Amino acid sequence: MSRARADEEEYWHSSKFRAFTFDDEDDELSQLKESKRAVNSLRDIVDDDDDDDDLERVSWSGEPVGSISWSIKETASSSTSSLEGRDSSLQKGSSSYAAFPKQVSSYSLSSLFKGRNKLPSFQSLSDALSDTGVKNYAPELRRPKAEYKDYSSDWSPKDTVRRMQRGKVCSLERFRSLQDKLVLLDEAVAGHDGNVITAVLIFLKRTLRREILFRELEVRQVALCHLIHFLKETGEQKLLLDLLRLCFFSLPLQLSQYREHLNIQDVEKRREFLKGCIGLPFSTEDTSHIQDHYTLLERQIIIEANDRHLEMAGQSEIFRKYPRKASILNMPLVTTLFYSCFYHYTEAEGTFSSPTNLKKTFKIPDKQYVLTALAARAKLRAWDDVDALFTTKNWLGYTKKKAPIGFHRVVEILQRNSAPVQVLQEYVRLVEDVETRLNLATKYKCHDVVIETYRDLKDRIQLTAYKCKVERGSAEEEKIISILNNTVRN
Repeated sequence: MSRARADEEEYWHSSKFRAFTFDDEDDELSQLKESKRAVNSLRDIVDDDDDDDDLERVSWSGEPVGSISWSIKETASSSTSSLEGRDSSLQKGSSSYAAFPKQVSSYSLSSLFKGRNKLPSFQSLSDALSDTGVKNYAPELRRPKAEYKDYSSDWSPKDTVRRMQRGKVCSLERFRSLQDKLVLLDEAVAGHDGNVITAVLIFLKRTLRREILFRELEVRQVALCHLIHFLKETGEQKLLLDLLRLCFFSLPLQLSQYREHLNIQDVEKRREFLKGCIGLPFSTEDTSHIQDHYTLLERQIIIEANDRHLEMAGQSEIFRKYPRKASILNMPLVTTLFYSCFYHYTEAEGTFSSPTNLKKTFKIPDKQYVLTALAARAKLRAWDDVDALFTTKNWLGYTKKKAPIGFHRVVEILQRNSAPVQVLQEYVRLVEDVETRLNLATKYKCHDVVIETYRDLKDRIQLTAYKCKVERGSAEEEKIISILNNTVRN
């Protein structure tokens, strides 16, 4: 027994092959393949029927299992062996295991690898590692090959859309030709899945020229609406404007796009957006309005920058006396005109902030201009400017007052701005309709106008009745008495 043990130890010590270890740094698959070869080779030298209880257990290095020298050598072998040495030793060891005679050893797999007595589950473990084919392979650890079909197989457009609807990852890069891409888009639309349609549109937007994409979408209204909504959500305004410009759309869709400027807070971005809207296929009248909107915002940006500088520097008396309450940016045309008449009424026509420049640029009607200018100058109590606003000269040089809005409206505006009675009376006298003139004069207590009107009408009854409405001993009462006395004498 001792002789057999000595021969066996001599064999193991004299072997030129290094023992296999499980500390290999290769990936899991290569480790399992190498260990599988070792197991298949060891099966030829392991005899499950032999009883090894009376044998001393040994490791592959020949040292008794559990001894100090065995532990040191096993630790050093696993920590200092290189990848190249392990590969060569495994290759050589696997080729020499088959040459071992079966009767050389009867140790179990557990006694050889773990240093313990053999376990009854050795046969089941070897069966699990063995394969039914001629060659033996380790179990597959990577993703099953069938699942790689989601990425690389030649799916048809219909199958691709169907898998996308189920949440499968599918690569669309295989669809290279225009025809395949359009078939894919049609299948996505037919599937009535908005997420799939949007995903396909993103792929087409990235791989097709925009002219080709817009041309094909023009006959695919469902996909077109999806793309428009997607571009709105992502804020790609330039591409959206190009899409609306090149394709034919109904007027509501164009107006919907134009209204998007309300959501743009930055004034420069809004100006660029409006500039892009000018080229949309609107009607001639609507295009003119959009052009005016763009021009107005551009003008407001210039006025705002200049007035903010003047206000902060304190160089203008009107800004010191009447500080601005709000910015002029994004204000309507009428508000801009009022602002200009309030702060820049006397400026020359050549400046952007001049009221006459605004009137000429935007073709503001005379009625609108007079109403706005009157409200602005009356608020400042600039009565000379109000008077000049209605004073005209004829070709003979004679002056007269003329109002395109009617003097009754002038009186109302002046009264709202607390005009003096003398100013009100001047414009009440200019009201042509007698009944309207009397009503306004009575309402705003323009006594002189009422008295003069009844005098011209020679209505003694009304004049006598009105005498009771004025203050006793006032100039108006004396005037009424004088008129009544003169009438009696005549």
